[in-house]
Formats: sequence, C-alpha cells, structure tokens
Amino acid sequence: MTPGHVAYGLRAQYGLLVHPDTVLAWERGRAVPGEQELTALAGVLWCSPAELIAAASSLREHRMARGLTADELARHVGLSAQAYQRMEDEGRWRGTERQTAALAEVLGLGPRALITATGGDERLAALLRDAATTRWQAYVKPAVKMLPLPKRTVESALRRLHAEYHARMAATSSWGASAATGDEGRAYLDGITGHFWTATGV
Repeated sequence: MTPGHVAYGLRAQYGLLVHPDTVLAWERGRAVPGEQELTALAGVLWCSPAELIAAASSLREHRMARGLTADELARHVGLSAQAYQRMEDEGRWRGTERQTAALAEVLGLGPRALITATGGDERLAALLRDAATTRWQAYVKPAVKMLPLPKRTVESALRRLHAEYHARMAATSSWGASAATGDEGRAYLDGITGHFWTATGV
C-alpha cells in the first residue's frame, strides 16, 4: 500500500484526516502516530498495534501494544483511570506491590522490562549502589517492592553485589595496589544494574 492508500483507509474507515506525507513520516520514523492513529493504522494494515511498535519501552507503548485503553488497564491493576493516566503521562509508576504485580501480569512484562516501563531504572541503580556500598540487608524490602522477584532471589543478589564491590575495594587498600585499582570499584558501581540482573539470573 502506498502512503496515499493508507491515508485514504484512515479517512474512509476511521474518519481520521491524515495526509499521505504524515504516513510517510511515520514509516520513516520522523513522526509517531498518536494512540487513536496507531489503533486505526493497525486496522487499515490488518495487523495488531504491537506489530507497528518496534520495541515498546514506556507504559503507554506496552499498553497500546496489548490493545488496551488507559481505562481498561487502570481497572485491571486497581487504580482510578485518572491516577493511572497521570502516572503514564509522567512516566513514573507509583503503584503498590499488588498493583505492580498486576501491571506486570496484564502487560506481560518481565522484571527488566517492568523497571524500564515504570521509569524505575535510575531509582533501581541508586538503590543497588547503596546496597553494595553499605548494609545490603536494609535494601531488600525496597528492592522487592520495586521488582516482581522472590525475596530470596533479591537477598542473594544484593549479598553478591555487596561482596563483589567490597572485594574490589579491599584490593585498592592493600599494600602495593596501583592507583588505578580504585577505578575498578567505581566501574563496578557504574554497571551495578547489569551485575544485579546477572546475579538474579533474569
């Protein structure tokens, strides 16, 4: 189908006035269709919205890929539509553990995708850095609240991060250690999220 055919289908089937140049911009990644446009585009092209999204990362993209409205998803996770919409718009999830678990289930998100979709990447990294450099036990509960992982898995991973970081730092303080050895500890903290996922086996 040419962009003109797609634009005609959007107008004829869904009443959306979209110029063929806009369709071309969507194709080339210079513009992004809105939610209503994406749903209509999928209908015109006889596919699901998920097939039109290269790699969903935000809550909105995951929801649209599943063909859910914001109201439907809010109902599934036990939130008011207004509260859910505000979180989606801000890109920061503030649901309870139960709501987070429901969100992950409804959207089919594993722990890594869930953290990214809910805007928790930076918060998780900060939590993991603190757990590695101080008493890791104090960070088990906050980590479990953020992640749909068993408590034992989180405990084991945090204990491992703590031990690995302190082993690197102990090498720094030993006699004859080079000045560059301290960089290993900093580099370890920079990649802490990757080390955590490896430790959890996710």
